[in-house]
Amino acid sequence: MAHTRFAPDRGLTSRMVLTMFLLGLLYVLFVSVLIALGVQTVVVLLIAGGTLLVQYFMSDRIALFAMHGREVTPEQAPELHGLVDRLCAMADMPKPRVAIADSDVPNAFATGRNQKHSVVCVTTGLLRRLDRAEVEGVLAHEMSHVAHRDVAVMTIASFLGIVAGLMTRFALYSGLGRSRDDRGGLPIGLIVMLVSVLVYAVSFLLTRALSRYRELAADRAGALLTQRPSVLAGALVKISGEMSRIPTRDLREAEPFNAFFFAPALAGRSGPATLLATHPPLERRLEQLARISAQLGQGV
Repeated sequence: MAHTRFAPDRGLTSRMVLTMFLLGLLYVLFVSVLIALGVQTVVVLLIAGGTLLVQYFMSDRIALFAMHGREVTPEQAPELHGLVDRLCAMADMPKPRVAIADSDVPNAFATGRNQKHSVVCVTTGLLRRLDRAEVEGVLAHEMSHVAHRDVAVMTIASFLGIVAGLMTRFALYSGLGRSRDDRGGLPIGLIVMLVSVLVYAVSFLLTRALSRYRELAADRAGALLTQRPSVLAGALVKISGEMSRIPTRDLREAEPFNAFFFAPALAGRSGPATLLATHPPLERRLEQLARISAQLGQGV
């Protein structure tokens, strides 16, 4: 983590390192299996590597484009810029670009490969529903993602899933699906597809586990920076309540971007399904903020 006044999180750092190590190990095993099967992987890996580079260096622009966000100047959004300026001064970090997405879904996200190449974006729906202090709490949460660099790690971690998906398509649309090994066993394409699906599933679960923890880390860091965890808790409750009033169609359109968002567009999963969630349950986030309030002597 680069130097800022956001509270460091050793748990997040260790989880990011462990996730990258496990995904790297999985990647090596995956490539080894492909080579053993005689699959020509060079072209696919080059395509996947190019995709990774585009994702890594242009993740902020891609996210803005996908969310229909636009960068705004201090003249266009003086209050929003004022909040970001204040948080940057408090956190001792470079100012990210500031953007607004024209969406009634109350949410926010931050992305970028490092502090000098990042953007924080809020929706018009969030600005309409939250007061100034609550917007500041949400922004502090999002800017901590940039400070912790977990956005960049999540981008890199998605690389293996991209490779697995490309390999599956390569196997289906090439002649591998009809060819068999020398012993007349299963078609090589089927083996590649099964291995790819397994690799994708494991990488998906690892990145989702990291995603849930990083949201808790961002809540904690943002609350400690502003010293107002109860305000952040209020923003969470208000946004979650407002989500129920948003048309389901709009929520489903926003759902693919859940991993970026401050709060998931569609939630409500429980039990084993939480393994697929991008965010921890609302109750867990509120419990953590209540503990921080107690530690700061503010009560619940």
